[in-house]
Amino acid sequence: MSVLTRNEAQTRAQLLDVHRYTVDLDLTTGEETFDSRTAIRFTAHEAGDTFVEIKPETLRALSLDGQPLDPARLDGNRYPLDRLTEGPHELTVDATMRYSRTGEGMHRFTDPADGETYVYTQLFMDDVQRVFAAFDQPDLKSVFDITVTAPTGWTVLGNGTTTQATDGHWTIAPTPPISTYLVAVAAGPWHSVTTHHAGLPFGIHCRRSLAPHLDADADEILGITRACYDRYHEKFDEPYPFDSYDQAFVPEFNAGAMENPGLVTFRDEFIYRSAVTDTERQTRAMVIAHEMAHMWFGDLVTLTWWDDIWLNESFAEYMGYQTLTEATRFTDTWTDFGVARKGWGYDADQRPTTHPVAPDPDSVPDTASALLNFDGISYAKGASALRQLVAWLGEKDFLAGINTHFTRHKFANATLADFIDSLATATDRDVHTWATSWLRTTGIDTLTAHVENTGNSWNLTVDRTGNRPHRITVGTYDHSLDTQTGTEQLVLRDRFELDIPQDGTPSTHLGLRPDLVVLNDNDLTYAKIRLDTPSWDTALTHLSGIPDALTRALLWNTARDMVRDGELHPATYLTAARTHLPYETDLALVQGVLGFAATHITDRYLAPQDRPTALATLTSLCRDLLRRTEGLTAKDWEPNHDGTPPGSPDPGLRLTAVRHFIDAATQPDGIQDWLTEGTVPGGPELDPELRWRILTRLAVLGATDEAAIAQELGNDPSATGQEGAARCRAALPTPEAKEAAWQAMFTEDTLSNYLFTATAQGFWQPEQSDLLNDYVARYYPDATALAARRGPAMAEAAGRYAFPAHAIDTDSLRLGTATLDDPDLTPALRRKLTDQLDDLRRALAVREAH
Repeated sequence: MSVLTRNEAQTRAQLLDVHRYTVDLDLTTGEETFDSRTAIRFTAHEAGDTFVEIKPETLRALSLDGQPLDPARLDGNRYPLDRLTEGPHELTVDATMRYSRTGEGMHRFTDPADGETYVYTQLFMDDVQRVFAAFDQPDLKSVFDITVTAPTGWTVLGNGTTTQATDGHWTIAPTPPISTYLVAVAAGPWHSVTTHHAGLPFGIHCRRSLAPHLDADADEILGITRACYDRYHEKFDEPYPFDSYDQAFVPEFNAGAMENPGLVTFRDEFIYRSAVTDTERQTRAMVIAHEMAHMWFGDLVTLTWWDDIWLNESFAEYMGYQTLTEATRFTDTWTDFGVARKGWGYDADQRPTTHPVAPDPDSVPDTASALLNFDGISYAKGASALRQLVAWLGEKDFLAGINTHFTRHKFANATLADFIDSLATATDRDVHTWATSWLRTTGIDTLTAHVENTGNSWNLTVDRTGNRPHRITVGTYDHSLDTQTGTEQLVLRDRFELDIPQDGTPSTHLGLRPDLVVLNDNDLTYAKIRLDTPSWDTALTHLSGIPDALTRALLWNTARDMVRDGELHPATYLTAARTHLPYETDLALVQGVLGFAATHITDRYLAPQDRPTALATLTSLCRDLLRRTEGLTAKDWEPNHDGTPPGSPDPGLRLTAVRHFIDAATQPDGIQDWLTEGTVPGGPELDPELRWRILTRLAVLGATDEAAIAQELGNDPSATGQEGAARCRAALPTPEAKEAAWQAMFTEDTLSNYLFTATAQGFWQPEQSDLLNDYVARYYPDATALAARRGPAMAEAAGRYAFPAHAIDTDSLRLGTATLDDPDLTPALRRKLTDQLDDLRRALAVREAH
């Protein structure tokens, strides 16, 4: 299949104006395919040649201005439209299309819990052509008029309000001009909760089998939605531009969510069947806020070409966290951003695949290359850059520029240059130079503090490795003299702003030097931070005594960076976690630090012979957290729906400790007892997520079998249960289980995207390295072939989840590096392998450094 190039898109945009799509979808024709009929009204500005995209199972008929065209002329996914005359035209296309099992195009899913079937579209970035014929590029916006024939008993959702004319025949209200990739249809026997707000219909929808769980959280989800909607209307001059706001939680969704106008689709793991932490609820709320921001930035004003996808995502990422802080009970979201998202950006920016936040258009020559830029740079680094921009400009001027941008380009397309020009109207600052420094460059600056005592004063000099300007806050801290709090606590002495680079003179302050000097104390810039030696010594010994969670997050990120750069021994990080997490009060920090300690420190950066000791440290730490959270009652474990934060002790802290204790267990007896009793002593009772987690760990340890897995699946036959069983079966330490899992992943091609991921997650286990050794060599050719057969979504899954990340050795690096020389490697898999192999090199370097 041909990918669309930027040059082709520019040529077609100059030739055509597209006015209206009339699309009729028939979802009643069988389990494998559906019928798609499309009429496209467009105007050619001059005579010329072009093409329309479609990826049919069968192309039955086409006509142009009433004259039949030959279906046999379809070339891959392109049908040529030769010798178009100047003026208006109508193209009609009648085709049979195939349902997807990979989350692309029209995905079809049958719920194993009750046998009900659901379909939904995911048309980003060029998958509309899997559903209907289109001029598939973002700057050919059009009105979409869609009708759907669906089985009796189904509900159809779309970008606009839907009405059922007769049984099974649905009409979706025509859209305003939107891009092809933003069209959305979701159909099935949805369970829905509807309301009205600000004169518009709002709805949330999920599979029927999840109905009790949606109902339990409906007030929270709709409350967050209303609060964000109202806050955006305080920020933005342009009103919400669509006729309704639906949020559908759909199965086997590849992304977190998709910003389809009027019908946002979310992965339905956000409908919680099992206990979750308040931080996980905050994450769901942030995604709701993120996707709503896209209604303006992305949907109302859309990128011209995919080089500017960062602006959609960075803006929504920034607005999601900021608006959640301003409008909801989640008032500390930037701590979670610092510990959970910022490292994603830092990691991506140090790999060979790094790119500017706003890449040069020539470096995004086609849709295949554009798809590779959905990474930590476009999201986390871009949001960090915007946060620094707001600190530099001031929020008032920033929002004034944003509103100018919306007014100038509503229902149209825009570029980075347009965005910067809009910002420039609101400020005297040189935003064009700022954009060049921040958005057109790669890599991370490093800011290093040097502190000098000069008697009755002290001096601060900050060295910068890199070229970006930074406005930072410096925080200074001293040991507490309060005998009630104890000397383990630190107290804030002062905060002051500093512009980097400095003007050549140090920053001088009265008094003795502080015990701790923290650069970028409120985390408003994007840079690695290195403390002076006395400050770092204080941080390591007193981290849990620092009063502000955001400051603690920044210092944990510094420790993380230093481990990855070989400057801090992984065992020292683990010791710091063991020392400070039992006293940590911020749940996002506990989750983030434990996650890095378990996944990177224990499984990758420490030598294999040190892993048992590291696991023992983690289980000891988790026991301390469990002791700290004793005394919770059954009521404490009930979901919190009244909008108030959890009490103390936080049940989320205990849940986090239980999860990590299970994952770090080296002996089966204790967790087997939990599974048998159906509860953790002192709580919580085991819900499906915890039962599958324990069973997976028992499988890794060789302490369960197929019969136990089948019994558990019988008790939980849901889609999540199916994934849990696949994960457990792949984790069993027998040659037969491993070969069966391998064949399912790489040969049979029957696994859906989610079942593939679950199988891959169970397959590779550090405890089973001898058993898995031969599969490391098999991975590279088999993943290459899979990516070619099953497309970008499965290539992404194969590169992310099925990669042998546990194999930290030069043989795996050699095999992978040789694979990158294969000219037939698909772009999606090449990108994932390049990143994974760079992480492998880094892990080897960390081990070598110590």
